[in-house]
Amino acid sequence: MAIRAEKIAFLGVFGSGNFGNDASLAAMLQFIRRARPDASLACICPDPENVARAYGLASMQMSWAGLPKLWFQLLNRLLLKLPSRIVNFIRAVLYIRRFDLMVVPGTGIFDDFGEGPWGVPFGVFRWCLAARLCGTKIALVSVGAGPIHHPISRWFMTSALRMASYRTYRDGWSKDYLRSIGFDSAADPVCPDLAFGLETPQQHRPIAGDRLTVGLGIMTYYGWHNDPEAGAATFQGYLGKIEHFILGLLERGHNVRLLVGDINDKAALDALLARIRAARPDITSAHLSAPPIASLTDVMTIIAGCDLVVATRFHNVVGALALSKPVISIGYAKKNDVLLGAMGLADFCQHIEGLDSALLEQQFAKLSAGHADYSRLVHERVGLLRHGLAAQEAALTAAFLEGGMRRSKAGPLALETTNG
Repeated sequence: MAIRAEKIAFLGVFGSGNFGNDASLAAMLQFIRRARPDASLACICPDPENVARAYGLASMQMSWAGLPKLWFQLLNRLLLKLPSRIVNFIRAVLYIRRFDLMVVPGTGIFDDFGEGPWGVPFGVFRWCLAARLCGTKIALVSVGAGPIHHPISRWFMTSALRMASYRTYRDGWSKDYLRSIGFDSAADPVCPDLAFGLETPQQHRPIAGDRLTVGLGIMTYYGWHNDPEAGAATFQGYLGKIEHFILGLLERGHNVRLLVGDINDKAALDALLARIRAARPDITSAHLSAPPIASLTDVMTIIAGCDLVVATRFHNVVGALALSKPVISIGYAKKNDVLLGAMGLADFCQHIEGLDSALLEQQFAKLSAGHADYSRLVHERVGLLRHGLAAQEAALTAAFLEGGMRRSKAGPLALETTNG
């Protein structure tokens, strides 16, 4: 039955420095504030102070670590963190019961990249269970899913998915992956990534002639488990190949603008710049630069002045495509390959752990030679994606924002952040 949600909470890994995640929240806020400007909005996330400051939302910490009392810490450790998990569930129930609707807006939240079962997988399960028990509707909107390697993480995440009354996936691969691990996703639609709905910055004219400006997105990548010690060789191998590629671009007269997609990527950025400056101390900022970046909007503003993009982070790729820029993806998950395939760029994908330098040179040569034609193709296909997002907005409005049944829940939503 349709409802008219008066109070809406957003759940996700927001405010922690991942620009793609925050862009998904921004895109959903853009829609909700347009469709229901009178609704009271709040966010459940790891870093409520950052979200409150950036978006003006009342915010609650997704997981509370527990009382800073020594006796509680000792008891918590002795009982395998059971006391803090019980307290976290109680506080989730007390908070979410105030809302009519809880929305998970996009992001790849249904995978376990860099996460153990008791991190984000359990956090998502806990909040969905609390919402279900309180009668708060759950909408999972254009979410990414898989892979989920740990069996406990799989159970938490598929259980959370089952509790939702609305589910869409940002690509067919996510939907098929869930079916492959036993979740019935057959009736769930596929709808594009929410960030394609963001306003795009004004485009700058590309540099004429053979000299191109290349946006190059890098990532601090230590393998799927994000272990700096175990993944040190992977990280160094990736940096070495990217350094070689950039030096080749500079040697051929191209300009390079370095991009990041997360505050943690500063480690890769600093290490890469040190390598390149050691090899080419004569390179000026006109040819190689790393402009300051604090959001996906910043990323897209830089990309607007580029001719094409080579990137690892998924939302660096999304940002480039949204601006009709041809892309080479050096991804760490299937989501990049699926997206580029949908854009007609399936030939321009590689996996970060098997990055082939010779193939990258070939891909760049092919993409740069035909970048005008590829740009037109991407522009057409992004237009279709935006039609899909408009259709989803209409469905969400009918189901949750203009329904005939009103629900009144106690408690005003003050603009505040809370960690407990």
